Amino acid sequence: MLATVVAIAITLPLIYLVVRTLGASGEELVKFITRPRTLQVLFNSAALAAIVTTCSALIAVPLAWLTVRTDLPGRKFWLVATTLPLAVPSYVGSFTLIAAFGPRGSLLQMLLEPLGVQELPSIYGLPGTVLAMTLFTYPYLLLSVRSGLQGIDPSLEEAACCLGRSPRATFFQVVLPQLRPSLVAGGLLVALYALRDFGTPSLMQFDAFTRVIFLQYKTSFDRHAAAASALMLVGLIAVILWLEQKARSRAAYYSRGSAGGRCVKLAKLGAWKWLALGFCIALVGLSLVLPIGITIFWLIRGLTTSATFPNLLSAVMNSMGASTLAAVVATLFALPVAILAVRFPSRLTAIVERMTYIGFGLPGIAIALSLVFFGANYLPWLYQTLPMLIFAYLVLFLPQSVGTVRSSLLQVNPQLEESARLLGRNQWQILKEITLPLVRPGILSGIALIFLTAIKELPATLLLAPIGFETLATQIWQATENVSFAEAAAGSLAMLSVCFGSTLFLLLQERHQKVG
Repeated sequence: MLATVVAIAITLPLIYLVVRTLGASGEELVKFITRPRTLQVLFNSAALAAIVTTCSALIAVPLAWLTVRTDLPGRKFWLVATTLPLAVPSYVGSFTLIAAFGPRGSLLQMLLEPLGVQELPSIYGLPGTVLAMTLFTYPYLLLSVRSGLQGIDPSLEEAACCLGRSPRATFFQVVLPQLRPSLVAGGLLVALYALRDFGTPSLMQFDAFTRVIFLQYKTSFDRHAAAASALMLVGLIAVILWLEQKARSRAAYYSRGSAGGRCVKLAKLGAWKWLALGFCIALVGLSLVLPIGITIFWLIRGLTTSATFPNLLSAVMNSMGASTLAAVVATLFALPVAILAVRFPSRLTAIVERMTYIGFGLPGIAIALSLVFFGANYLPWLYQTLPMLIFAYLVLFLPQSVGTVRSSLLQVNPQLEESARLLGRNQWQILKEITLPLVRPGILSGIALIFLTAIKELPATLLLAPIGFETLATQIWQATENVSFAEAAAGSLAMLSVCFGSTLFLLLQERHQKVG
């Protein structure tokens, strides 16, 4: 019942979009949907989601293996550094890429100008959008795959080695199939994020649905076209969810043993460690060092020109408080949905689980405007309050926790819960003493994902936050709108510091869990 209530509540924005769309005539809707520009935007969005998901998987799988299962030099450092790009807002990261590699006026173009290079190839359009989204979304897959690796029973790999399988064959025939739930869950998050991100397509001048919907909301008094575009985006999300459902397997991903309490022998990289180090250095350089470096450049430039900086303490406290509350609430609501989907699989439970993913694929501005509509017309006492903002975060980011908890729960042998039931434990005792401790990596990953995503959410925070409730995201955006890059740099560095601390806390918790 709780999972069903959650799923129904999350469909409220969809109800708003349907009501808005039905306000137009059928002839107008058909003409709008079938025009070449609309179909081109549909193709652009679908291609973007597919390419970004594929590129993220090609990065996340080897990176998770290197940082969890090998003797990579500085492994603990790379474990943290490769996760931190989640802390970089997409609009900040995209702008730094343009500043570094843009065709004119970029740092690279200025460095190459003495060699006669007057203009670099354009970074705008699909290539730049794919590059930016991949660099700042691959950690979704990385966290999911890393959690899956930690849940695999080492005896499976030991048995494969005893049967004569080489390390390479063991990885592809034993480890990779066991990671299928994690790959599917993380890949789904990446694909949905690619569909809902607004900052990157806007800065890269790429016509995806989010950019088109924002322009329609901003430049037109007629909301019907924007609502119709958002519903087309929902249809694309439904197709992706159907493909994700088909990609799942009914195979069991647990064993009679347990991964907990057993240390996995790290693989020796040998001469390959230098190639692995180069891969990590290049990735962290583009996704983390470059944005931080250009941000520090803006900050230093502001200090040398006596620029004024705002007091960021209240924004930091507001951001941390709202994001933490959103992460805890979303995780509590994700648990019944994940347990229902894994332990009681049926067509109905699959529909309930799929419904929770609708909000994550919608652009934040569509979610925010729908809640503004409901709040202003039906719940005025909740309008522009913190609970409504938290509910918006719940709608937007619940799938992040559902996916990670679900993939961890698939690795828990249900016979453990059945044995506890035979020994006289009730359902709540089994949940507290058996299930929750075993799925703790997935729960922590979900909390970290929601915290890191909610702290940089922009459209929903701008429209739904209480009056005077400023966050780091809103301050950075307002500073960018006012072309005050020094102020934006200060907010960006504060956000990176907060997210670094949360990521470090997550990794320490995972380490304590492994030791325990």
